[in-house]
Amino acid sequence: MSDANTPVEIKVLFVDDEKNILSSLRRLTMDEDFETLVAGSGAEGLEILAREENIGLVVSDQRMPEMTGAEFLARARELHPDIPRIVLTGYADVSAAIDAINKGGACRYIKKPWEDQELLQIIRSEVDRFRLQQENKRLQDIIRAKNEELEDWNRRLKARVLEQTGEIRKKNEKLYAHNTRLKKTLRGIIEALSNLIELRDKSLNSHAENVAALAREMATGMNLPEAERDCIYEAALLHDIGKIGIPDELLHGRIEDMSAPDVERYMQHAILGQTAIDGIIDLRPAGVLIRHHHEWYDGSGYPEGRRGDDIPLGARIIAMADYADRLLGPSPSQAAVKKAIGSIKELCRSRFDPELLPHLEKPLLELYGQVVYADGKVGMILDPKELRPGMLLAEDLYSGTGLMLLKKGTNLQEPQIESIHRYHLLDPFPGGVTVLVAEDDLNQ
Repeated sequence: MSDANTPVEIKVLFVDDEKNILSSLRRLTMDEDFETLVAGSGAEGLEILAREENIGLVVSDQRMPEMTGAEFLARARELHPDIPRIVLTGYADVSAAIDAINKGGACRYIKKPWEDQELLQIIRSEVDRFRLQQENKRLQDIIRAKNEELEDWNRRLKARVLEQTGEIRKKNEKLYAHNTRLKKTLRGIIEALSNLIELRDKSLNSHAENVAALAREMATGMNLPEAERDCIYEAALLHDIGKIGIPDELLHGRIEDMSAPDVERYMQHAILGQTAIDGIIDLRPAGVLIRHHHEWYDGSGYPEGRRGDDIPLGARIIAMADYADRLLGPSPSQAAVKKAIGSIKELCRSRFDPELLPHLEKPLLELYGQVVYADGKVGMILDPKELRPGMLLAEDLYSGTGLMLLKKGTNLQEPQIESIHRYHLLDPFPGGVTVLVAEDDLNQ
């Protein structure tokens, strides 16, 4: 029995009555990072399942004497419901394979003859998913053990409450600190997983952190409850975790250039993300938001094609924050912030919830719209209503249809500010007005 703190070696069990098939599968998987087990019948496969530990995938032929693949997988499911199952079938046995999926809980079927690399990729994907689930369970066991330790401390402290009040108070303080550390540990796990995503895809550097900060500010501006804000923040940090299981050629490719099967595989990353963290109970609400953050407001998104208010609010917030940060990139300019706001406005009602836009602009300007210049002035993008006399225009100001209103460097006074208000009502310009403000004035 392996220690709860030590990851274990995964085993894959192949079941087929044809020895040459089993030999082929052994050769195919001999260089993989898992141990290969084989069985020549369903009965032998059940014996191995009862005897061996750490089996992370079962692959069974459908057409076998004495016990079909569907029958074997159904009994395997009774023994180990958490182990994923795949059925191999000939072209003529598709209906039997569907029966194996329904009765035996198979997660997919593969037609014979298979293509070696495709079969290997499927097996690796299922093994990686099982490993991730087991790792999540392992972390959950650690947290559960710590919680049990806390509960034990609490019971013993209560027994001494009447005679040692002072001691109880001190130990309760210790318990509180311990519980706080546990919460920080969970947050640390979340941040570590977020860092793993960036290690997997260098193009996502700081993306999750940026999206999480922006989504949290949007949720705060909407006066959402603290628990919901925390859930949105955690989901935003992990919204791309499913991409860990996506092959490099899909991860770095353009979806427009992908084949239909590759597009379908790529779109699974939102579901993979939810599955990856589902073993941690406290993260399950965040998993729902991860699953749906690619849904579009008009119903043309994925994975379920939800629309409007059927998409969870947190997922709608993350979708808008995700898109905004991708538009702005690692080094956003003030002009880019304006352009991003305009682009998102154009996509409201199709891709994004239009009611969220007012809650995006302010935090987007605050998080991305400030630049400190050498003379100590700060470049800021402000709503026209926030303009004050004495501010300097940092960029030429144009109306929504491209008419120049004021030149860069204009010292704004009441007449110019009133003119800006009037033009903004008649011919609205996207984003805000870029001005220079003395850094000392920001703190007043």
